[in-house]
Amino acid sequence: MKYLSYLTIGIFFGIIMYKSEAASWFRIYEMFQFGSFHMYGIIGSALVLGVIGVQIIKRNNIKAIGGKEMNLHPKTKSVARYLIGGIIFGLGWALAGACPGPMYVLVGAGFPSILVVIGGALLGTFVYGLLKDKLPH
Repeated sequence: MKYLSYLTIGIFFGIIMYKSEAASWFRIYEMFQFGSFHMYGIIGSALVLGVIGVQIIKRNNIKAIGGKEMNLHPKTKSVARYLIGGIIFGLGWALAGACPGPMYVLVGAGFPSILVVIGGALLGTFVYGLLKDKLPH
């Protein structure tokens, strides 16, 4: 039953991403050229809703769908790791024209070339998993 919930939420998220044009390469290019507020509005709205959602989860001690306790404790702060990670993520986003959420939406919308980008993202995640313990904290 919980997988059906995840699938339903994912389909709903994909429809929203597609209809809001957040998966549009043109909209992402336009954002990086500072040509339109469209994507900044979507990202800003998601940020505000995320902050409100996390506060509701923390204050009401809400558990995950499977009943597991959520770990919302602060992480260790490190300027270098966030700076380097942000630069790598941003470069990948700019080069591919999509961040991780819209990549899957683009596959569903009939753009099979994005599978190359998904493969690169999965490979990068795998390599990070191998190197994670060796990286400075």
